Amino acid sequence: MDRGFTILEFHKIIERLIAKAATEMGKELAASLLPTYHFEEAVYRQQETYEGFNLIRLKGGIPFHGVHDIRGSIKRARIGGMLSAEQLRQISTTLMAGRKIKKLILQLNEEFPLPILQSHAELIGNFMEIEGKINESINEYNEIMDSASHELKTIRQQIRTIETRVKEKLEFILRNPAYQKMLQDPIITIRNQRYVIPVKQEYRAVFGGIVHDQSASGATLFIEPESVVQMNNRLRESQLKEEKEIEKILKQLTELIRLDANHLEEMMEHLGVLDFIQAKADLAREMKATQPKLNQQGFINLKKARHPLIKMDEVVPIDVHLGKEFHSLIITGPNTGGKTVTLKTIGLLTLMSMSGLYIPAEEDSEVAVFSSIFADIGDEQSIEQSLSTFSSHLKNIIQILKKMDSNSLVLLDELGAGTDPTEGAALAIAILEKIRSLHAKVVATTHYSELKAYAYNNPGVINASVEFDVETLRPTYRLLIGVPGRSNAFAIAKRLGLPEDMIQFAKNQVSEEDLHVESMIHSLEWNQRKAEKEREEAERLRKQTEEMKKEVEEKLDSLEATRYRILEEAKKEAVQIIRKATQEADGIIRELRKLAQERRADVKEHEFIEMKRRLNESAPELEKPQLVSKKRNQKIKVGDEVKVSSLGQKGLIVEQVSKDEYIVQIGIIKTKVNKQDLELVEEQKNSTPKMMMTGVKRTKDFVKPELDLRGKTVDEALIDIDRYLADALMAGYKQVSIIHGKGTGALRIGVQDFLKRHKLTKSIRMGQYGEGGNGVTVVELKA
Repeated sequence: MDRGFTILEFHKIIERLIAKAATEMGKELAASLLPTYHFEEAVYRQQETYEGFNLIRLKGGIPFHGVHDIRGSIKRARIGGMLSAEQLRQISTTLMAGRKIKKLILQLNEEFPLPILQSHAELIGNFMEIEGKINESINEYNEIMDSASHELKTIRQQIRTIETRVKEKLEFILRNPAYQKMLQDPIITIRNQRYVIPVKQEYRAVFGGIVHDQSASGATLFIEPESVVQMNNRLRESQLKEEKEIEKILKQLTELIRLDANHLEEMMEHLGVLDFIQAKADLAREMKATQPKLNQQGFINLKKARHPLIKMDEVVPIDVHLGKEFHSLIITGPNTGGKTVTLKTIGLLTLMSMSGLYIPAEEDSEVAVFSSIFADIGDEQSIEQSLSTFSSHLKNIIQILKKMDSNSLVLLDELGAGTDPTEGAALAIAILEKIRSLHAKVVATTHYSELKAYAYNNPGVINASVEFDVETLRPTYRLLIGVPGRSNAFAIAKRLGLPEDMIQFAKNQVSEEDLHVESMIHSLEWNQRKAEKEREEAERLRKQTEEMKKEVEEKLDSLEATRYRILEEAKKEAVQIIRKATQEADGIIRELRKLAQERRADVKEHEFIEMKRRLNESAPELEKPQLVSKKRNQKIKVGDEVKVSSLGQKGLIVEQVSKDEYIVQIGIIKTKVNKQDLELVEEQKNSTPKMMMTGVKRTKDFVKPELDLRGKTVDEALIDIDRYLADALMAGYKQVSIIHGKGTGALRIGVQDFLKRHKLTKSIRMGQYGEGGNGVTVVELKA
């Protein structure tokens, strides 16, 4: 690993990544991870982590349980070696796990596109045949099963039969009272893969047979009695046959692996990549990291960035940007102020971003993909390194200057330290100027005051400092860009109790110009803090406003959707009502016409009344909203025109009975009405609009003293006359005029015939001069 990477402790991030991997393949990929200097490759790696992160979020991750590193077994099979039952069983469980992983990813991809994970999953082959044959032959305890082959099953049946006979023979000896005193123990045991019994040494000759072993003391001999030697021989022969058959089965299964070795290795490669991607995502989740935006312009903008190797409850987030307004960032201030941590945070998060890892920073943080990253950090705080000498620093910087280009990021800690302050500062300025001339990006820390002036006087260079709390005498580790660091020596000395006269004497030794600069820096620092607080408050209010705006827009969208739905439902309901009423009215009119044509002279009045009732019922009744009228509370007096709300009719106040009751005349009817049921009617300037529903007029409160039937058929006229006479009577008319015109006389004859028979007609006559003549029939109504 590059020395700069080691200095930035990138290897510690890799160690954490390795620990997150579940397979050996994934761990190897994690161990070999290095930053890429190609923008497209870095973007692809970030996309990998993004998909892995979503996989964990949606499904809890990929289950790698059962995946073994079978690459060695595949290689052994490829060169002709025979695999053991355990190795084959590991291959089987790996194939099954790979199959499940493939299914999980492809199913999830249908709901949530994961193109990179999908491409790896699709290249995991189908090895159901191999998996099935291994599982048919080897059980979970890595034992070859009888079902592995017919020959093996037969051989094992023979073995069990012979073993039974041998044991029966030996048990007969053990139970025989004549032999019991000759036995050391009444048990059957095995020596050299043959069944034997323990016999006392002095009775060796009694049993004959073969001695296979003896005890340490020599007092016990393990003898295979002559009576079972032949059976043991046959048993051993069968066992050798079993071993050969097992070897044959293992070779057959190994051959299956050899034939598919390339595809199996490809599967392992893709399983390793999937594990590696998930390890990156799991590390991001653990660090509470986010995906950085990548660019090729050398621009860094880290928001609330945290050093990933410092405990989360101890690390102080920093905001830092570089590469747009300025290319060189000079961080000044006293030692132990957090400058080195800031430097390492910038470098380490850049390496992580270029490696495809998420970074512990707020969303929308941005990092450039550089062509190279160089670091020279003499870190007293590092466990691995001790303080570097000036010469070693300089030697490293010389190498950096030779290798860097305009797209490099250079990190220099305590630039110019370790030598005479005047010469060290001058040398530091020369190095920074060289880097600036090459347009590379540089972040340098120093405690030399001369570099503050250099940063102030050169375009593209800016001062920065790490905030120091004089009250607690501790750094806050917050980076203040645009504000150079100050020593705080006098303030610290005063807090620690150094006498005031000594502090004043020391101040007198410092030039007035230096004191003015320190005062100016203090003012800048204060203004920076104030601006930062105001910015944070403005950002908080902006987010709050955006959330409120979003909430209002969502409510408006919901209301609009509800309004649209209600309107659509109302339209559908209205169409259905109108269609139904139209159909009913059309049917009634057809019946009337038919009735009039067939039985014009014989049509009875009750038939027309029934038709009228059906026609009225066919018209939809619209429920009026119950609104409280403002006119109800107005003062009502005798002579006022009012509307009786409960009856829906207009009338005239003719008498006040009490404070809250009035006599109202509605047509020819007088009735007592409570004041709360009355509404004062204002004079209408415009004529009352006619309301039409499927071509049939609805009765309104206002009734004219004449009815114009001109242009209507006899059938239509009769319906209108029937309704009009009832309304006219309710309105209080004694006499009304029916205008039918002269024409052919057909309408006049039909109208007059109907009026003669109508129950509300007292008498009829033709109109006189001035009343319309023969074109009008005057009707006197019954009281």
